[in-house]
Order: sequence, then C-alpha cells, then structure tokens
Amino acid sequence: MNSKKALSMIGIATKAGKVVTGEFSTEKAVKEGNACIVIIATDASDNTKKKFNNMCNYYHVTKKEFATKDSLGMACGKEFRASLAVTDLGLAKEIEKQIDSCDHMEVQ
Repeated sequence: MNSKKALSMIGIATKAGKVVTGEFSTEKAVKEGNACIVIIATDASDNTKKKFNNMCNYYHVTKKEFATKDSLGMACGKEFRASLAVTDLGLAKEIEKQIDSCDHMEVQ
C-alpha cells in the first residue's frame, strides 16, 4: 500500500518539476548539489547501483533502492527509469518517509 503512496508522491514531484530522471541527469543533479534524494530501481544493474551508492556517499545525498525500473518510469510519466533525483527537500523527505514505511511493512 505505501509503495503506491511513494510512487504517487514521485508523480506529484514530477508534475511540480522537482524530479530529474535518467542516469546522466541524476548524476548532474547530485554533483551540482541539487539532489535531495536519489532513488535507484531495485532491478537496476549492479554497476548503476554501485556508481550511485559511491556518488551519494561522497556528496552526502540520501539514496534509496525502491520499486522497479518500469514502476519508477510510470510514476514519472516516462519509459522505464533506473534512477531519479528529487530536487525539493520537502517532497524528498515525504517520499523517503513513504519508502521507509514500505520497507518496515515488508519486514514484518
């Protein structure tokens, strides 16, 4: 249930113009200090996960693995997306809260 809320919040952030998608745009947002949270698809390649994990650690940006490439793409109104960055702090915190509550629900 909460995964739908998180994907819906990503859609809202996209409509507000506060999401950049795709590997190049996400990397640029992180390096320019505009990314508040980076979301990587769970089915992204190991190389992509490692790249963004290292980059987010270096630039001190929150990173979450969440949903599939297809789900992330649909939430943004695009084709599949392996990575995206949310550039608004308030939206990023709400999306992170929803993703964390998904993880908590799945663990139980």
